[in-house]
Order: sequence, then C-alpha cells, then structure tokens
Amino acid sequence: MTATTAPHSIRSLLLPGLATLIALGILIGLGTWQLQRKTWKEGLIAQIQSRAYGEPGAIVPETDWSRWRAASDEFRRVRVTGTLLNQFETPVYGLAPAAPGGSSAQGYYLMTPLRLADGAVVMVNRGFVPMELKDPATRPQSEPTGEVTITGLVRAPEERNMFTPADNPGKNSWFARDPAAIANAHSLTRVAPFYVEADATPSPGGWPKGGQTHLDLPNNHLQYAFTWYGIALTLVGVFSAFAWRRIYPVSGELEQNEETKP
Repeated sequence: MTATTAPHSIRSLLLPGLATLIALGILIGLGTWQLQRKTWKEGLIAQIQSRAYGEPGAIVPETDWSRWRAASDEFRRVRVTGTLLNQFETPVYGLAPAAPGGSSAQGYYLMTPLRLADGAVVMVNRGFVPMELKDPATRPQSEPTGEVTITGLVRAPEERNMFTPADNPGKNSWFARDPAAIANAHSLTRVAPFYVEADATPSPGGWPKGGQTHLDLPNNHLQYAFTWYGIALTLVGVFSAFAWRRIYPVSGELEQNEETKP
C-alpha cells in the first residue's frame, strides 16, 4: 500500500461500512429479540404446566373481575356451571390447529355466553366448527338447553393487531375472541373479562370440537437467536475480508487499480 492509495482505499469503505453496520445492528437486534422471546416462552410454558392440569377449580368470583389479570390466572383449569345463551352464539373466524402431517382448517370458534346462577355471564369458547357448519341450523344438536357444566381453561381476550379485520356485528362477522366486544354487541352486562375455552369433552352431535389449545408449546427461540448471531458474525467476517483486500490489495490488484486511475 502506498501513501497515495491508502486514503482512496479507506474512503471507498465508508458506504459499504455504513451498510454493514446497519445490517449488523438489525441482525443483533433480531438475535436479542429471540432471546427475549425465549424468556417469555419459558414463562408461558411454566404457567401452563402449573395451572392447566389436575382437578379443575372455580373461576375468579365476580367481585374480583375488575382486578383480573391474565398473568395470574390464564391457562388455569376450571369448571363452570350455568345456562348457555344460545341465541347469542357468536362465530369467530379462525384456524383449527393442524394435526401432525396435516394442514390447518378454516372455520369458526363458537363463543357463547354462559349465564351463571347469580345472573353474571362468562363467555365460553365451546370449540371449532368448519366453514360449512357456521349456521346453527346445520348442527341442530349442538346447542344444549338447560343447565350445563363446562370444564376448560381460562383464557385472556384475543389480542388484535394491525392485520386483524374489523368485526361487523350486524353481519355476525367476527375476527377476535373478545368477550367485552361480543357482550356489548348483545347488550349483555356483568360479563367476565376473560373467557373459558372448553376442553375436548364431546359435544352433542359432535360439534363444536373443544380442546383446540395445544399445551405443548415449541420453544426454538435459542436456535433462532444463534442463527441471527451467526449471520451477524459471518457478515463481520465477510466485511473484514473485503476491507482488508481494499486496504492491502495483492500486487496484481494494485497494478490494475493504478491502471484504471484517470
């Protein structure tokens, strides 16, 4: 390297270096985000393991509903008794979890209010039906009357994001399992801030099918983090080799660079 080529070589690294730094920051950020997701997933798995098995308990009493928090109660196995308000059955669009080797099925989760003996209401996700069974008339045995007992998991309202379509209660078109929104559409009061997701106990007539939550959650976030960090390390190596060749070109490259100068 000569004194005349060094500044030119270093200046030629400014834009590639800036692009590399930006890409490196993104890759490290993605790896760190996966580590954060790993911590969150481990906490969720611990919650499920400690709450979702064993004998079912009672739901949180109505007097405590204003203080209810998912972090302390979600995925707890409970049993609740009341009367289903089948006239307010609400089909929420969704996908049934794929079976091993299969694919997800489109359909609806049936959210039905359950009126308790004291008049309060708990929304129940009774389970999944395929697209062609949205109309209750196609499954006349699926709406039991009288007092029923449902065992299942306490679930928090489904979170919406920028990709969640807006609900249209007038057309009975729903896209989020949100007890408050469904209760408001049907003018129901004293409604729990959570819902109960029914277990896989068979329903009359075979539909809906409960127990759709998979409790065995995969946790591959550490692997994903290593992948992003590995790509970041590779990027550093590639840029280092590139920069070295620019600053310390081999003799043939140096002669070629000199020949191409104006």
